[in-house]
Amino acid sequence: MHEEEALKILVEGEYGILATVDDENQPYGTPLSYVVIENNIYFHCFTEGSKLDNIKNNNKVCFSVVGKTKVLPDRFGTLYESVIVFGEANLVSDEKEKIMVFREFLKKYCSEFISKGEKYIDSVGPRAIAVKITIKSYTGKHRN
Repeated sequence: MHEEEALKILVEGEYGILATVDDENQPYGTPLSYVVIENNIYFHCFTEGSKLDNIKNNNKVCFSVVGKTKVLPDRFGTLYESVIVFGEANLVSDEKEKIMVFREFLKKYCSEFISKGEKYIDSVGPRAIAVKITIKSYTGKHRN
């Protein structure tokens, strides 16, 4: 798949799977919602948890998105499209960048509730953080 097609699938995807490893090299996959801003992937979460512990230990991550699929039972196959990203994850420390990320989430997932969402962002405050995955490389695959 061409890079432009893969990027389109990544941008338009509803959710992805973040793959990290813990301090014993045990893989850990987390499904999560995300946004793409300027060829970086962002997700948000609370300030504690396994994925954050893993990122602090080793910030190299893999992120996978599956686009459209259709099972073809008569052909014993599936039409599909997917993208795999390799990158480095880091906590967003800049407050303006964090708010920008949260607003992009509102646009993507809650576009009919922007005003209410802005109030929600204010109420969550320091309990939520944003994480930025700097994309190092990605590849897309599909079967039409």
